[in-house]
Amino acid sequence: MRPVAQVVLQDISRRFPGRAAPAVSSFSLTVEPGEFIVLVGPSGCGKSTVLRMLAGLEPCDTGHVFIDGRSMDTVSPQDRDVAMVFQGYALYPHMSVRDIMAFPLKMRGMSRPDRDKAVAKAAEMLSITRLLDRRPAELSGGERQRVAMGRAIVRQPKVFLFDEPLSNLDAALRADLRVEIGSLVRQLGATTLYVTHDHVEAMTLGDRIAVMRDGTLQQLGSPREIYERPANSFVASFLGSPAMNLSEARRDGAQLVAGGIRLRVADNTRLEIPTRLLVGVRPEHVQVGQDLPAHAVAVDAVVTAIEPLGAETHVHLDAGGALLRARMPGFTAPRRGDHVRVSFDPAQVHAFDPQRDGARVDLSLEAA
Repeated sequence: MRPVAQVVLQDISRRFPGRAAPAVSSFSLTVEPGEFIVLVGPSGCGKSTVLRMLAGLEPCDTGHVFIDGRSMDTVSPQDRDVAMVFQGYALYPHMSVRDIMAFPLKMRGMSRPDRDKAVAKAAEMLSITRLLDRRPAELSGGERQRVAMGRAIVRQPKVFLFDEPLSNLDAALRADLRVEIGSLVRQLGATTLYVTHDHVEAMTLGDRIAVMRDGTLQQLGSPREIYERPANSFVASFLGSPAMNLSEARRDGAQLVAGGIRLRVADNTRLEIPTRLLVGVRPEHVQVGQDLPAHAVAVDAVVTAIEPLGAETHVHLDAGGALLRARMPGFTAPRRGDHVRVSFDPAQVHAFDPQRDGARVDLSLEAA
């Protein structure tokens, strides 16, 4: 494998004709050589457009793309030395797997023996050697995706691009291929950008995650940074399953009140606290009917619904108007309609300012 490249996206923007808002707006990102970056966000947020602009399949209205320090402003897609794996596989139906994987090498003028050697090596890596003489119609969805990956691998590009490669597969196969992709890319040491709307793929695959919304970058960081210190309420609610519990809170002197939950702001004399905030706590930090240290926040709640999932049960709660979800192990959960005591560590509570587009507010909170 050739040395991998750095990728720099510098203030790139793209507006499609007839659309009032840009698909991508002033987006900047630097991907270090060999790094695996995941672009994640809801459908329509612009993540696939960013990938296509990097590949040269969409023009940049403003901004610049650099690969290995070279500007791509006038470089055609076929000369950018990137390989893209699509959601829809894009396999030639009349060709065998062997010929599909060899096709980009044939277009480069590589000799037949060298093509066969490269295809055999990639096929062995992907465990699809037995499929080389089949055609796409004879393959399962997972096998087709492996072939698409093999076609990219044989090119030995500077950059790998994955555009939601697993979204057409069933849940069990997605989980298996997710592990395979992560292992394979790191084995190759390739610079990689991976687009998905699935937070599980983002958290498990990426060295860093770039969270997008409405064509803009909301936060860039490691999976742990994004999960533990979300930059705003959108990031907080998008990553995690179940999503973070978010409740509207009003300021009452030095206290924040959200339904039956009351929190005190410590050292509040140094801060100008908004009159309205969003406060959030992740479901795994909500304890139902368990004892916590004296500093914990405790509130009475009613169980409104339960979702038994086997390994854990998700419990929906109404805490005086504040709606919460908690994760409990196995099937050990209260019943619908039960009155329970709910508690959580105030150090695990996040605060966001809805007047500043949900921006994070760093507050030191304690039980009132």
